[in-house]
Amino acid sequence: MARRKGSETGQPRLADRYAAWTVRRTSAATGFLSQPEPRSIGLYARGKQIVAGNILLAGHLVTSKPGVSLWDLAAPDPAFAAEAQGFAWLDDLAALGTPEARRLAQDWTRDWIRRFGRGRGPGWTPGLTGRRVIRWTHHALFLLSHQDAAAQDLLLAALTRQAAYLARRARAARPGLPRFEALIGLLYAGLSLEGMERHTAPALDALCRECETEINGEGGLATRNPEELLDILTLLAWAIRALAETDRQIPPQLSQTVDRIAPCLRVLRHSDGGLARFHGGGAGREGRLDQALTASAIPRPSGHLARAMGYNRLSGGRTSVIVDAADPPGGAAAATAHASTAAFELTSGRRPLIVSCGSGRGFGTEWQLAGRATQSHSALCIDGFSSSRFGRDTRDDRLAERAHVSGLRSTAGDGAMVVLSHDGWSASHGLTATRELHLSADGRRLGGTDVLAAQTAAERARFDRMGLDGTAFSLRFHLHPDVDASLDMGGHAVSMQLRSGEIWVFRHTSLSQLALEPSAYLEEGRLKPRPTRQIVLSGVARTHETRIGWTLAKAQDTPLAIRDLDRDEPVPI
Repeated sequence: MARRKGSETGQPRLADRYAAWTVRRTSAATGFLSQPEPRSIGLYARGKQIVAGNILLAGHLVTSKPGVSLWDLAAPDPAFAAEAQGFAWLDDLAALGTPEARRLAQDWTRDWIRRFGRGRGPGWTPGLTGRRVIRWTHHALFLLSHQDAAAQDLLLAALTRQAAYLARRARAARPGLPRFEALIGLLYAGLSLEGMERHTAPALDALCRECETEINGEGGLATRNPEELLDILTLLAWAIRALAETDRQIPPQLSQTVDRIAPCLRVLRHSDGGLARFHGGGAGREGRLDQALTASAIPRPSGHLARAMGYNRLSGGRTSVIVDAADPPGGAAAATAHASTAAFELTSGRRPLIVSCGSGRGFGTEWQLAGRATQSHSALCIDGFSSSRFGRDTRDDRLAERAHVSGLRSTAGDGAMVVLSHDGWSASHGLTATRELHLSADGRRLGGTDVLAAQTAAERARFDRMGLDGTAFSLRFHLHPDVDASLDMGGHAVSMQLRSGEIWVFRHTSLSQLALEPSAYLEEGRLKPRPTRQIVLSGVARTHETRIGWTLAKAQDTPLAIRDLDRDEPVPI
């Protein structure tokens, strides 16, 4: 049986349907109080694809013929329908900005209002409605350009009904990003629509409470999802600018929350500008992190070592290493948690080298489940067992058996070092896993030691019951698809060349078997997973302590700095 998905599907619950039904006769706003600037940034190339009839949403590509509405297309799954209902594709059409793109945006929006605008059909959930209101408000001029008064009245009436719906249901949205979207959508309506001003103060009060409840004192989020935290910072920055442009007082809770989140995201940012891809998050859309960080004057962390939201960031020279150094999220946040304890990613300059496979979101349930496994991260794995595991209830997405981190130590001096242990296989195999990482000050060498040890009498007894065959394990280092890797030195090392020209070499000091095996890179915006490779060290733990030492180092003839000016395609398919 497939497990439930943790995200909104766009299918309203009974209370949502009732609220949508009750706002059908709400008196329409009479005009826009202000002409807001479009702040959500789309992609020009993706806008061209949509106009050409190639619609890529939630990892599914659906082709459309001229004159066919988006709402007539059969949605491959609920995630596709939810993305369509959220109207984020409007950003891409506005980025293209051609007459054809404008007409398509206007036709699809008008058709949505005709079919769903009176509270019928999918998309009437608080999070999606808030997202939709934000996009319509951002792109109101784009949607109304060359339109008559009747078209403006139609758009205003639909926005009014959605604002009235959010006034009833915003606080019922799922905690985290959906609730922030709902509340800021309501705030936008109160600031922008004539006759909706009464919603501004309640929305602002609720938003301030949400900031204090959901964002902890260090600027972190319960889900530990870096990309979700970026999305929330982006929304808060938009809200602050909208308040400033309408001469409203900005509550200190909002600016203080931005100032808490910004340094946290700077720690979670690799040297190429992308975010660490853990716990359901991706690298983030290009440019969005820079745009969001301008809302805060908090400087970037100095030194070789920093910590935020349960991650440790080691940096040296042009190299960044980000380590998942905390327990997986618990409670409701465990529904999107990954078994990635002690996993790391490494980026050199603008080029990722060691990565996580990714969330799998948009590639179907099986890929999403696979992306959460320990084997899909650059970490030590015991064959067949993730370090954190699901419970027996197949309807529950949450990680029920979660690894707990102990003995976390980090030091900075001649480079940076982090040491952590976790008990993910203590109960099942009698083994505690320990990982030590040391990044040199110049960033040219990452040294690692992984240990599987039966540390207590109970663990030793449990391990001994496993038998003489021991416990099979593997050490995995997933490579970015742009890395060209080959076995070297008679199969005792791996050479890796980045597109920048840098060469890195992996070596180990153990009796384990070294191999290059297939892997997959699950990147949002792609139609299919990208094939890539992984370095795998395989062995068997037969004693109470097994120690594996390894290094990732730049080849001696690699320059200290390389001019890396090539740019990747912004819209990969």
